[in-house]
Amino acid sequence: MIATISRHIDERARRYLDAFPVLLIEGARQVGKSTLARQLAPQAQVLNLEIPEIRDAVAADQMGALRNAGPGTVIVDEIQLMPELTRSVKALVDADRSPGRFILTGSATLLRVKGSADSLAGRVSRLELFGFSQGERLQTRDDFVSAIMARADLRSWDSDWARSDYIRLAAEGSYPPALDLPSDLRKAWLRDYLASLTHRDMLELRRQVQPGRAEAILRLLAVEQCHELVRHRLADRTSVPASTVTGYLDLLCDVGLLRLIKPWTPNLAKREVGRSKSLIIDSALALQLAGLSVAKLDNLLHQEALGHVLEGFVASELLRQQTWAEVPFDLYHYRDSDGAEVDLIIETEDGDVLGIEVKAASSYSARQFSGLRKIADQLGDRFVAGFVLGTAPNAYRYAPKLWGLPIAALWEGPARAFAQ
Repeated sequence: MIATISRHIDERARRYLDAFPVLLIEGARQVGKSTLARQLAPQAQVLNLEIPEIRDAVAADQMGALRNAGPGTVIVDEIQLMPELTRSVKALVDADRSPGRFILTGSATLLRVKGSADSLAGRVSRLELFGFSQGERLQTRDDFVSAIMARADLRSWDSDWARSDYIRLAAEGSYPPALDLPSDLRKAWLRDYLASLTHRDMLELRRQVQPGRAEAILRLLAVEQCHELVRHRLADRTSVPASTVTGYLDLLCDVGLLRLIKPWTPNLAKREVGRSKSLIIDSALALQLAGLSVAKLDNLLHQEALGHVLEGFVASELLRQQTWAEVPFDLYHYRDSDGAEVDLIIETEDGDVLGIEVKAASSYSARQFSGLRKIADQLGDRFVAGFVLGTAPNAYRYAPKLWGLPIAALWEGPARAFAQ
């Protein structure tokens, strides 16, 4: 059963819970936050703020509700529905800083929620939870960056996965409740999920939100998955006032639907210059919003669309792996003034750099490596390796530090490397 799959972030969550008074698990709805919280503290008392009666009782006496929940760990589900409760949590933690006192879960970034009384700075450890990664689904270790930094032998990273397999994975997405559903029921689930977010959750967080505008922005971003974000063009094409576009984008990020991938440059002083790429994190939701079916993506006439779908799929897998990676890293994209591009740039906290190009092609060519060669020449020893990830089944050494790999190497390769 999907619901019993163990999460790769579990070990890190337990370490945080043993060290800090408060653990905050953030992420989109239906990615498994409540399930993880209960796995971490199976004996904990739970205050589920989605239940009106519980929310009303807590609102009437916040300190009493938290104290009466019991002497052990207390789980507060959906804390964004009552962000002012953080003041009472802070008061209790300041009186007793024992580790593991509270686990808070939230479907929105707590610091941006209107009414947040206290950020709990210095008292809370934060974890971001996404839907299932491919390694979690297979129950194998997927930590691509750590495997590369450990100098894994890439010659054996072939795969049996074919183009059609990757299309199927993208169409399945990552939301645990939807993965086991037949295609038609998954589409219905996604429609209801989106409607619930835009017509309820976003309105609870920000009253002035118009659901139709939020959905219009999402649909255009889905059509342009992993494109650079031009805000004024987004406003023009959706008829959303330019003055409110940034607010909608922030809110879509807060509820876990959208992620903006920042531009990368070797010059640290210019990291904020340039346009971010927009990524709808769940691939199945992105396909549905864009009107792309499995049949369309199987058609070679939609090769370019498939390329962007696969880029988004790879970026999302790396975001998930980022939350448990042994080698911490940040994710960027690269484009210079001459038009040279690299889809994804990975930079470790030590300044080492990996580059990734994502292609729908089932073969490798010299042109695919051009952007990677450019940043390799710029960075010298800082450049660890560059990869063209595609639908070809074989690993291919193009040049020193430059490799072609199947997309499945993201989860199959580390499993082989760490098993040795």
